[in-house]
Amino acid sequence: MKKYSRQRETVLEVLQSVKTHPTASWIYDRARLEIPNISLGTVYRNLSELRKFGYIISFKTDDGNEHFDATTDKHYHFCCTECGKVIDLILEGTEELDSKAQKILDCEVNNHQLLFYGRCKLCMNSAKLKPNN
Repeated sequence: MKKYSRQRETVLEVLQSVKTHPTASWIYDRARLEIPNISLGTVYRNLSELRKFGYIISFKTDDGNEHFDATTDKHYHFCCTECGKVIDLILEGTEELDSKAQKILDCEVNNHQLLFYGRCKLCMNSAKLKPNN
């Protein structure tokens, strides 16, 4: 990675301080509390650098938003289609899935991303509590 940057360090610290999967604009709002004159473009550039060098991961959800995650261990994500919440999902066999895809495609698989979609427990429970119309 390039030389030390206070902006990059702040962006990474903001992302590491939460267990959610924020968007760049959310990270920008929090980074501005530390560095008031930081620009959204600077946040995007630093997120790109951090992703490129493996400090963070990112993924897009069906709503078109790119979400960022400081947890780089192999894991999946569940996206609630009702409230938009993104939840980490740890499943066994991620390496096995890479091997299977590699064998089927006769190629080298280095990584994969998998998103699950549905309604989270909170949204399911709140739907049960709503009176029928």
